[in-house]
Amino acid sequence: MKYTLQRASMWKRLSAWLLDAILLCITATLAAFLLSACLGYDQYSQTLNERFAHYEAEYGVPRDLTEAQITEMSPEELARVEEASQALAQDKEASYAYTMMMQLIILITSLSILAAYLLLEFLLPQLLHNGQTVGKKVFGLGVMRENGVRLNGVSLFTRTVLGKYTIETMIPVMMLLMLFFGSIGAVGLLILGGIVVIQVLLLVTTRERTPIHDKLAGTVTIDLASQMIFQSEADRIAYQEKAAAEKAAAQTY
Repeated sequence: MKYTLQRASMWKRLSAWLLDAILLCITATLAAFLLSACLGYDQYSQTLNERFAHYEAEYGVPRDLTEAQITEMSPEELARVEEASQALAQDKEASYAYTMMMQLIILITSLSILAAYLLLEFLLPQLLHNGQTVGKKVFGLGVMRENGVRLNGVSLFTRTVLGKYTIETMIPVMMLLMLFFGSIGAVGLLILGGIVVIQVLLLVTTRERTPIHDKLAGTVTIDLASQMIFQSEADRIAYQEKAAAEKAAAQTY
């Protein structure tokens, strides 16, 4: 007998997602501040600012020049800008501080978002049961495997870390960071656009409205008011057999 799922409505899922997204951002931000303090990011930032200020005072060149300001400069002023840029590029202390800042930005971003997902999307659902996050708890939703059985740790880890964290969050975030710093071009846009298109297609055009993370983990978001979650496959089969027997017994011939 085929098992029929009672999936949650898109509006409830969207509302729960929005609440969870807000909590994830807050948690990730707090984790980032803590990691920044532990890893000494401010120290490198201060060092770089001091080196900028040093060359700004030595060459009389403002730190943040716009294109309009550069075009209005005299040849002598442009020469000072070039000298200041070369001096800064050859400054080993400034170069080291800049390199460390870039590496720490990537590390802190990755670890803080991972910490938020592990806390709110992996550990908390195991405590609340039924695969519930805070948002799903508020809106009466749950998550289970597609066969109606309760989530185990493997499915939840796949859903959270591989699906939500890696594919849906970190790859886009890394592409945006690399685009911002100019270290990747059209390839980054293609990867970012591809993930967005796949996610939208899954949510809009498929009957199940299943996002990437649910496809990977074989899970589904359900409304707990109308959907039973079974402890095991055997429990589900026994329930279906009992329901079928009761239905057959109630029929009149």
